[in-house]
Amino acid sequence: MAYKYNRSLPYKPGQDEPFKVSRSKIELYTQCPRCFWLDVRLKITRPGSPPFQINKAIDQLYKKEFDAYREQGKPHPIMKLHGIKAVPFKHKDMEVWRANFTGVSTLHKATNLHVFGAVDDIWVNEDDELIIVDYKATSKNAEVNLDALWQNMYKRQMEIYQWLFRQNGFKVSKTGYFVYTNARQDLDVFEDKLVFKTKLIPHEGDDSWIDCSHGRTM
Repeated sequence: MAYKYNRSLPYKPGQDEPFKVSRSKIELYTQCPRCFWLDVRLKITRPGSPPFQINKAIDQLYKKEFDAYREQGKPHPIMKLHGIKAVPFKHKDMEVWRANFTGVSTLHKATNLHVFGAVDDIWVNEDDELIIVDYKATSKNAEVNLDALWQNMYKRQMEIYQWLFRQNGFKVSKTGYFVYTNARQDLDVFEDKLVFKTKLIPHEGDDSWIDCSHGRTM
């Protein structure tokens, strides 16, 4: 199996400079500690999957849609439909938090790790709590949910974002939401368009697993 080599500098035990660890690298560690070690110490990365361009397009369109309500300071219709008393959060750093190579970040002093992750969206409720929101897209005949074992990585993803914003001094709601849309397959024609059904799925986050102060060294 072919591996590709990452051009960024590997981690050196005892280094003084903080080492950047992305949300996806933390997920890599939970799935395969050996793969994580090979990545950060030797820069041998696990082969990735092809990019999901349709999912990426849906993400971008959702951001534009929610941004329109963000500018107006009004709730999106999906919030009204589910009785969520919140509006999209407006903040000067919103685009930084969404950017892949910056995101929201914190320095975990106990490990000297610069932890970061790019969030899809943030809402704010009446108690000034931030609500972490993640967009997901798929296409299947069954109703979308978060019941599959592999979908635990979605939940960990959200919990890392919740932890990062708490580390930055924000008050964060335990409840986050997945805006999960499903392209219908039960229609008779394509006609150059996909018809989606969107479901809002809440998740009660628990970020207690994230702090690695007493974990193994790299």
